[in-house]
Amino acid sequence: IKLRFLLCQCVVGAFAQSDYDEDDGTPKEILDPRGHRPVSRGHEILYAAPVGKLVQEKEELLESGGCNHMSEKMGVLCPTGCELKKTLQKQERNVRPTVDQLKRSVDELTQSTNSIYGYVLDMTAEVAQRQRVSEGNGLLVDQYTDSLETQHAYIKDAVDVTFPQNIKILQGVLEKIREKIQRLEKAITTQRAKCQMPCKVSCLIPVVSGKECEDVICKGGEESQMYLKRPDPLSLPYKVFCDQTSKNGGWVLIQNRMDGSVDFGRRWDDYRRCFGNIAFDVGKGHCQTPGELQLLRNDRISQLTKMGPTELLVEMEDWSGSKVYAQYEQFTVQGEATNYILAAGRYSGTAENTFLDGTKELFGENRTMTIHNGMMFSTYDRDNDKRIPGDPSKQCSSEDGGGWWYNRCHSCNPNGRYYWGGAYTKYMAKHGTDDGIVWMNWKGSWYSLKSISMKIRPFFKQL
Repeated sequence: IKLRFLLCQCVVGAFAQSDYDEDDGTPKEILDPRGHRPVSRGHEILYAAPVGKLVQEKEELLESGGCNHMSEKMGVLCPTGCELKKTLQKQERNVRPTVDQLKRSVDELTQSTNSIYGYVLDMTAEVAQRQRVSEGNGLLVDQYTDSLETQHAYIKDAVDVTFPQNIKILQGVLEKIREKIQRLEKAITTQRAKCQMPCKVSCLIPVVSGKECEDVICKGGEESQMYLKRPDPLSLPYKVFCDQTSKNGGWVLIQNRMDGSVDFGRRWDDYRRCFGNIAFDVGKGHCQTPGELQLLRNDRISQLTKMGPTELLVEMEDWSGSKVYAQYEQFTVQGEATNYILAAGRYSGTAENTFLDGTKELFGENRTMTIHNGMMFSTYDRDNDKRIPGDPSKQCSSEDGGGWWYNRCHSCNPNGRYYWGGAYTKYMAKHGTDDGIVWMNWKGSWYSLKSISMKIRPFFKQL
């Protein structure tokens, strides 16, 4: 635009110089090439130019080399302006492809910019998401750190306090076990010394005999010792130990535990017969001291209880010398065909009624599963308990050390394993169960009695 303006000034100056040279002092009317105002050297006179003349001058200018302005309102251009227009048009033709290329480049740059902007937005969102995840991970790490610190404190306390205490307790238990082992080794040595020669029974059997110990005491056999018993005239007599002192006497000893010298974890056939020692002599010439035994065969016990009303007396003693008893005025054992089902009733005594009530340590169904009344006899090779019949891995007799009228499993266990000293733990038990000689309603599950005996006699109601 500045260039055009300078060219117009040069043209106007040239025309003005020509008019000045031809001036004769008379004012002349001079037409401007643009045709819209007159110009004089001395004074400017404003008037309207005839339309026809303007058109004619425009055409003459076009014939003499003039050209139209790009806008009709601005008239025509001078020849020099026309050349400038042509030059500019030529330059425009050269410049336009570059401008178009620049435009396309700008469009591509715009698209690239938009893509980059979108990518930046996505990256911003991703960074925000990563920031949230990082914060969540930080919270999780804090939680794990707190948990780890808590566990570390617990382990440190266990290592510093609990373990030393348990080690001291175990050391005490170990010392007691060592003492028991020493006593057992001493007892074994003594027994081996006594058994250098075959044992012989030198007890004299009294000539007094009878159908029952009650019958023996009526015939003069008032001392507690071994007698011959013959309940049936058609059967052979057999030896029994008669207790003639406890509760007016007349009791047949059918089971006795006193020193652990006999293993009661036996087969069904052993209990169907008999095992153990009936009695032994302590130097008086008579077998007046009962041995540890399952004396009477189960079928003989069944036979005796079927002869008439029978009562049962269970006497027991702990390791401090305290004694209690349980007495049942009704007691029967059925035959082998029914697996020797037990029935007991009308309890009295000081040991609490475990046969009928079960253990008082438990309640509800857990308690009823320890009742022995109405149960069948079980051994480790003849599973008749109510736990899981037929499952060899779930047998009360196998776990609790002996044959007994188990339910699921017991509230008393007279034929269990013998533990010296009374108290024992599941770590001392073979299967981790309360397999000792227990009467739970007196001493609980983890106390093994020093002695226990079971005796029967005919029941006569006192008048």
